[in-house]
Amino acid sequence: MASFGTAVSGLNAAQTDLNVVSNNIANVGTTGFKNSRAEFADVYANAFGGVNTPGMGVTTARIHQLFTDGQLTQTGNPYDLAIQGNGFFIVQNEQGVAYTRAGAFGPDQEGYLVTAQGQRLQGFAPTGNGGFDTGNLQDLQLPTGQSDPQATTQVAVEANLAAADQRPPDRRFDPNDPQSYNYATSTTIYDSLGNPHTMTLYYVKDRDRGFLPGRATQQWTAHAVIDGSEVRPANINLRFDQNGQIAANGGGTATLRYTPGGGAAPMTIDLDLSGTTAYDEQYSLNRITQDGRSIGSLTGLDIDNNGVLTARFTDGSTEVLGQVALANFANPEGLQPIGDTQWAESGNSGPVLVGQAGNGGFGTITASALEGSNVDLVSQLVNLIMAQRNFQANTQSITAWNNVTQNILNVR
Repeated sequence: MASFGTAVSGLNAAQTDLNVVSNNIANVGTTGFKNSRAEFADVYANAFGGVNTPGMGVTTARIHQLFTDGQLTQTGNPYDLAIQGNGFFIVQNEQGVAYTRAGAFGPDQEGYLVTAQGQRLQGFAPTGNGGFDTGNLQDLQLPTGQSDPQATTQVAVEANLAAADQRPPDRRFDPNDPQSYNYATSTTIYDSLGNPHTMTLYYVKDRDRGFLPGRATQQWTAHAVIDGSEVRPANINLRFDQNGQIAANGGGTATLRYTPGGGAAPMTIDLDLSGTTAYDEQYSLNRITQDGRSIGSLTGLDIDNNGVLTARFTDGSTEVLGQVALANFANPEGLQPIGDTQWAESGNSGPVLVGQAGNGGFGTITASALEGSNVDLVSQLVNLIMAQRNFQANTQSITAWNNVTQNILNVR
């Protein structure tokens, strides 16, 4: 009667195969789903006296998860994320930590990036020096209110002043008299309350000294005017060498002091003109930057391939919010599925390794995209037919042994 057990084991194996294939087919459209396959092994009793015994059927050796990449689909949603290569997103709630390839995130009412189940996406906080605190995980959160204003404390200007220019005919500088200066450029700065102010720099050619070793060949003076009022120091010296660059001890920096009024704090601004040149060509403004900002609301989110989140605000400013953390395992196929397209660490997977996208063997992150299921529907349909055929064949084995048993019972 052992043959009945052998056939039943075949039915169970075929049923397991059908279940696995059916689950793959059911999840062909599930974001981040990884297909599986049933792997089987034959069963033998211990040989007695060196004599081989008939097989006792089949058993399920394991359900093997296949962590190949799924196809990426662009969604246009900036909160959707997809991993290309190794790694898992780390999500957490009060029930614990889980790992997923399904990157359909979105902000909740507090601005945290969460899954559909409310689990918060984990990442690294910025350190302020351009890096990230990779030793600690935190919930990634978007600002929900207005950003605080920041008073301007630094202004840097890079321009070229034409060396061939002549000294203005009117030697007394007057911002209202275009004949008293050569060039002017303006930028917007902000006080402690976020109020904008117009800061204009005026450049005046002083003299050409000709080439003498150790001496400047050109001398210019810059004047800073904020909201129509010249601020101290009144004269900012710019002395250039024979190469058209700021000479040693040639000035180019100054500390401006301005009281904006209206309840705002007095301003101290470090002005840096050291990147200015004086070549024999036309005047050009190459770059002007300042570190102040007004109040602003979040207008958008940018996430690069390394998972760095940068918020954009209505005042034109940006802020780095953090970096998405990725997890990996020595044996990802050993992870324990827990539903919702998520996995948990297990003894077979090995301990979790946490790192940054694009570094240390971790894959890269694509924003506004989702990773689809890696199920190949055509091959799964073929597997379904094969599993069904195997099931039917095992039922025939049971039918055959049932007939044999009946014949034995009918012997008189």
